[in-house]
Amino acid sequence: MNHIDHIQGHTWHGRKGGIDNAFRYGVDYMLLDPEAEPKTPSLFSRRGWNLFSLSDRDHGGPPKQGQGPSWVRQVLADHGLDVQGEILLLTQPRVLGHVFNPVSFWLCHDPSGVLRVVIAEVTNTFGQRHSYLCHHDDLSPITAQDQLTARKIFHVSPFQPIAGEYRFRFDFRDDRIGIWIDLTHAEGGLTATLTGKRQPLTNRSMLQAAIRRPFGARRVVVLIFWQALKLKLKRALYRPAPAAPDTEVSR
Repeated sequence: MNHIDHIQGHTWHGRKGGIDNAFRYGVDYMLLDPEAEPKTPSLFSRRGWNLFSLSDRDHGGPPKQGQGPSWVRQVLADHGLDVQGEILLLTQPRVLGHVFNPVSFWLCHDPSGVLRVVIAEVTNTFGQRHSYLCHHDDLSPITAQDQLTARKIFHVSPFQPIAGEYRFRFDFRDDRIGIWIDLTHAEGGLTATLTGKRQPLTNRSMLQAAIRRPFGARRVVVLIFWQALKLKLKRALYRPAPAAPDTEVSR
């Protein structure tokens, strides 16, 4: 992939069980090959400060200590996953130097371009990170009809227990992306989606995004705390954040 895509998408979250709560927000994601150096619009920087930017230290390892795609290739090797093709990163960019990514996705392809592994990189508001490794046991292609499971072991929302099972579904096409995450546990769970059209990243698309969502990732943080306040007012059970898991990656 020798260019960067801009996904002007939407995310939807809805609780299951007990206390109802749901929301839908517009979000801006980028899809790129972090090992390539494509020509980029002037308002985007692969490294350094700009209206939109992306830094390897934000991804692939602990927050602010990331190693980028080299971390992904090491994870694949450590887990015995022979996937030697292109790695793409789907993530929210830094906007005016600031970023908070609740979840980013590493898309790992074989040399023929077939998606074999997805790493869901989850970051909570307590400064912790954990990644879930999603693939078939036989490394068969990941299709839009497949559901890949992972046991939840990481604290994300203080209004959900560290329990249950995630079911991931991924649909990546030339013109759009779709991700569905379903968490189920004894108390209920939640469903989260990310969908949007793919288009080339341009100065115009970045300026339009900045006008629609001028505070970028700061807006994401504010919205997370707004939803938390609503849940507290609804008397949802609050759970303090425990220590992060000992393992950096799990299935």
